[in-house]
Amino acid sequence: MFYATLKTIHLLSIIVWIGGMVFAHFFLRPAVATLAAPERVRLMHAVLGRFFNAVLVAAGLALVSGVWMIGRIAKQTVQAGVKFNLPLEWMVMTVLGVAMLAIFGHIRFALYKRLTRAVTAAAWPAGGAALASIRTWVTVNLAIGVVIVAVTLLGASS
Repeated sequence: MFYATLKTIHLLSIIVWIGGMVFAHFFLRPAVATLAAPERVRLMHAVLGRFFNAVLVAAGLALVSGVWMIGRIAKQTVQAGVKFNLPLEWMVMTVLGVAMLAIFGHIRFALYKRLTRAVTAAAWPAGGAALASIRTWVTVNLAIGVVIVAVTLLGASS
């Protein structure tokens, strides 16, 4: 039951993170493109601030639940007298997940900070540039997230 709870928390955290990136990238961004720069940049700043706070929680939960699940399985395997070998898809998920966390850290603590400074200063071209950088790195993280999901699901079916 505990493992199932961890797995549910892990999966829901990933859904929030990847789903939010899909929403922002493919639906919100094109919809606000028609707004004037001040309104567009302010709106994206407000939305991304809320989303990034949610991702901080989701990423933390994904990390903790993932490490805990791996540790739990490793411990049970060793206690059963069998050598624990991390499955390839878990290794891919772990390495790429840590890469996603690092990229998110850059987005949240460097690029979003740059966007906040631009909004505070009403520097709309700088705000647009910060949003473009955020969009680029969100695209990278979204691609990595899709690879993780594909590798994990394909690996589980073999």
